[in-house]
Amino acid sequence: MRRVFSNVHHDDDETEINITPMLDVVFIMLIFFIVTASFVKESGIEVDRPSAVTAVVKEKGNILVAITASGQIWVDRRQVDPRAVRANIERLYAENPQGSVVIQADKNSTTEMLIQVMDAARQAGVYNVSIAAQE
Repeated sequence: MRRVFSNVHHDDDETEINITPMLDVVFIMLIFFIVTASFVKESGIEVDRPSAVTAVVKEKGNILVAITASGQIWVDRRQVDPRAVRANIERLYAENPQGSVVIQADKNSTTEMLIQVMDAARQAGVYNVSIAAQE
């Protein structure tokens, strides 16, 4: 009897497709989209804004400051002391110099607190200040 040896090997490992490079590309794209996405910024508390007939939608309001009916001030989702409003606005404005300040004052808040926040924004170097209202 004669034996025939063949050089043909049947490895299942060689027939599989290596998807590691594709996973690397997808992971890098995911990181890119997360880093470049613009996130919705909130002041941190919901206020009952007064209504206005001439209210318009403002697309770029990057620094949101909320004033509650009880006089609390919220910036960047945390409550802030009135003396620290200027420093917080300066910090946020340094991160985005094209941004503006939008003050969301409750309709039962005092005008004095609104003026203090507006003064703090102007002292921080931001002169584009708006007051939020409902349409």
